[in-house]
Amino acid sequence: MSEPTYDAILVVSFGGPLGMEDVVPFLQNVTRGRNIPPQRLAEVGEHYAQFGGVSPHNRQIQDLIDALQARLDQAGPHLPVYWGNRNWKPMLEDTLRQMTDDGIRRAIAFVAAGYSSYSSCRQYREDIERARQAAGPAAPAVDKIRVFYNHPLFIETMQDRVREALERLPAGKRSSARLIFTAHSLPAAMAANCRYEHQLQEAARLIHAAFAENPWSLVYQSRSGPPQVPWLEPDVCDYLENQRAEGETDVVLVPVGFICDHLEVLFDLDTEAAELCERIGLNMVRAGTAGTHPKFVEMVRELICERIEKRPHRPSVGNDGPSHDVCPVDCCLPPRPPVRSAAGSAPVSSS
Repeated sequence: MSEPTYDAILVVSFGGPLGMEDVVPFLQNVTRGRNIPPQRLAEVGEHYAQFGGVSPHNRQIQDLIDALQARLDQAGPHLPVYWGNRNWKPMLEDTLRQMTDDGIRRAIAFVAAGYSSYSSCRQYREDIERARQAAGPAAPAVDKIRVFYNHPLFIETMQDRVREALERLPAGKRSSARLIFTAHSLPAAMAANCRYEHQLQEAARLIHAAFAENPWSLVYQSRSGPPQVPWLEPDVCDYLENQRAEGETDVVLVPVGFICDHLEVLFDLDTEAAELCERIGLNMVRAGTAGTHPKFVEMVRELICERIEKRPHRPSVGNDGPSHDVCPVDCCLPPRPPVRSAAGSAPVSSS
């Protein structure tokens, strides 16, 4: 049997609203089938209202796609890049239909998430397959490339972002500032079915290796859902308060769990955490996400080349080695349905 050839790249991401008129339908897409109470949707909607209903997500993903397409045009492979979102335009189903109409037969999917969990890996694969089914029998095959939390170019990208943030602190504070790596919290039941926590710890450890004098921690943000359902902790704001009480004076928040600025980054870190730090007298700067950093764009290109050329050497740093290319059947299984409270509440997130 001949090896598969590829004729397109598909970037798959979460999606985000482009204006206030999009917020409610976007949140309905995110929470479909989860019986989210209206008051919780209203609360998340208020977060968007503070930013005019616009998530930075779509603009930043488009910028990444533009940078990736330019790099592919320059260095190859010379393939077109398509874009489909899980929850807002451009929707995956529409993108797969367009790819079908364009005669695309097989595509490589880059998912804008660097870690393994149900919501950041398996669910995207399920979304792609549903979109393929909706596009019809001529829809292209789509192969997802591996997660990249320990790829050397991702680690170098985030080290550069930390250096940029440290430069915004007084020179005498830079080597003692605590690096606080943040990632989206997950229900503990979901985290138990995947390597999400371990991969985040490993990524933070590898990034921190360039800043040996600085203490570091991994915390979580953007928790939602009823309080009786356990989620990954500690929460970033709780942690900041505790650190200040213990005498911490300077911190750098590093959103290692995000590759671009979602609404969670703008609200939970740049707004909520920043306001807390100002109130308690803790000097805080926030490192940038990977975004269009040239090393990160090159990493995506290398992962594409790795899959197309079936390279025997797949770069990684640390102790884990490269992640698998093809997910096992039992990889990142969804958690069991949560026990609902009397109000019927369940988790909801935003992007």
